[in-house]
Amino acid sequence: MSNLQAQLGDAVKAAMRAGDKPRLATLRMISAAIKQKEVDERRSLEDADVLAILDKMGKQRRESVEQYEAAGRDDLVSAEKAEIAIIGEFLPKALTEAEIDEQIAAAIRETGAESVREMGRVMARLKPQMQGRADMSAVSARVKQQLG
Repeated sequence: MSNLQAQLGDAVKAAMRAGDKPRLATLRMISAAIKQKEVDERRSLEDADVLAILDKMGKQRRESVEQYEAAGRDDLVSAEKAEIAIIGEFLPKALTEAEIDEQIAAAIRETGAESVREMGRVMARLKPQMQGRADMSAVSARVKQQLG
């Protein structure tokens, strides 16, 4: 069991003791997604795998917030934002814009990439360092801009 899974288990127990049903529901949803991935892949997940799941869940909820705001569904927006906050508790501290740019520049230097066609090598280098700490689609756009 990964360290994040242990933290998640402790958070579930604390939410149960506190009687915090909305928080408990979100934590159970996260646990279910992790368990599903373990069953699908027939292996125990490491922290990096759990971070990828949490990152994906956060991204899905941010997209939902945009759609609900466009539709004027403020009740659903607040529920999604609450879930984003709970998911965010288990993600590492987000990188600043300067830190992202610094890591991109270092990855470009290390890989020797000179054009957009070599972007895959740069992204492969960045993903383990940035997973859960930055929006990877935004990072990809920045890499493309710097290589282009």
